[in-house]
Amino acid sequence: MCAFVLDPSLLRGATMGPPIVAFFFDSLAELRASLRERGSDLALLEGDAGMQLLALAERTEAQALFFNVDYEPFALERDRAVGEAFRQRGLHVESSTDHVIFGSGEILKADGSPYTVFTPYKRRWLEALSLDPRPPVDSAAALASKALARHALGATREVPAPEEFAHQTPARRIPAGERRAHEILAAFARSRIASYAGERNLPAASGTSQLSPHVRAGTIGIRTCVRAALEARDTVPGAMRGAETWLGELIWRDFYQQILAHFPHVVAQPFLQRAKSLRYRRSQADFKAWCEARTGYPLVDAAMTQLNQTGWMHNRLRMIVASFLAKDLLLDYRLGERYFEQRLADADVAANNGGWQWAASTGTDAAPYFRVFNPVLQSRKFDPDGAFIRSMLPALAKIPAPFVHEPWTLPPLDAARLDFRLGRDYPDPIIDHARARERALALYAPVFGKSVS
Repeated sequence: MCAFVLDPSLLRGATMGPPIVAFFFDSLAELRASLRERGSDLALLEGDAGMQLLALAERTEAQALFFNVDYEPFALERDRAVGEAFRQRGLHVESSTDHVIFGSGEILKADGSPYTVFTPYKRRWLEALSLDPRPPVDSAAALASKALARHALGATREVPAPEEFAHQTPARRIPAGERRAHEILAAFARSRIASYAGERNLPAASGTSQLSPHVRAGTIGIRTCVRAALEARDTVPGAMRGAETWLGELIWRDFYQQILAHFPHVVAQPFLQRAKSLRYRRSQADFKAWCEARTGYPLVDAAMTQLNQTGWMHNRLRMIVASFLAKDLLLDYRLGERYFEQRLADADVAANNGGWQWAASTGTDAAPYFRVFNPVLQSRKFDPDGAFIRSMLPALAKIPAPFVHEPWTLPPLDAARLDFRLGRDYPDPIIDHARARERALALYAPVFGKSVS
């Protein structure tokens, strides 16, 4: 039988936002319907995981508990406590590696220590996969003959609405559930993976897989994604480069998961010890302008609008807005990390933390401290005709390229003809990037020296 425990303290906590809560609840509803089609049901419980699962085991005379390892510190402590409670009752407990391809203790250096640089980790990961491909398991086929009958499982809780846990149901919900996940993967592998390497950085293009919320929720398994990448590489004409590039992104996910497992302090502190001495600015006004898409830099504001309105943000844009917060505004990267946790439907502690620390030059494989993304140059490079900016920012819909990337350079006569006024229709830039870059270098240089190792 399949069980899911709703934890009120977690669902109402600071790290949970409406997009991910709604996505999980919609996925639970589909999972329940799928199980009921097979004559079984989902045991949906609420409260303390140990108490709820033990009570379910007693009610159904279950003899064993199976679960997948989760490296988030909260999850590790929860799973340890639940496992101990079951063993004390004489019940069997078994964990599996399925949230990642390779567990935290499987891809290690020769001396047994964890990798902290991605490239050698990736090389070793690929070597391990060639020896042990770890194909996905057909869980639906297994359940067809083994799922406990619905009447034997007993009454279970209804799938809640987000409002029951103090979240407002998002106006725009990302379609959830296993069926949708497999449809997205099939379409991506069939028609878009060949162009992935070239288009994945273009926010106006549908160039990414868009599977991150599903991988996060488990509505599609990482093994299924890896298999799809390998099959596309070998069978889809012209897809080798795109498939290998996407596979690399999936390996990044495993990498950040094992960093979280081996270095749990990254949840609250920089990975690099010396980065702890950085003294960030404190400006609630600047942070609020960043959150509310009012920085005056169109690509940054378009990205934040996408996040706020849809619960998702293009990966290239995540790097740009993170660099802007941490380097241009010199605000603590953890402010942005928490904001993403509350706004993303794919909010994942390991990947979110890894990405933010990369952008802030405080983490593993960190960008050199002197790398400060220029938001205008990034805009011109990755949204050259301004299509994405215009789709997100109606105030700039009529502004022609190249001025859409920096509307403060729009000639006065053109501005008058378009009835566009900076400061009225769109904000003035809250900071001058060139000066902000020099300020960032002055802060980072004494801490990091000439390079980050």
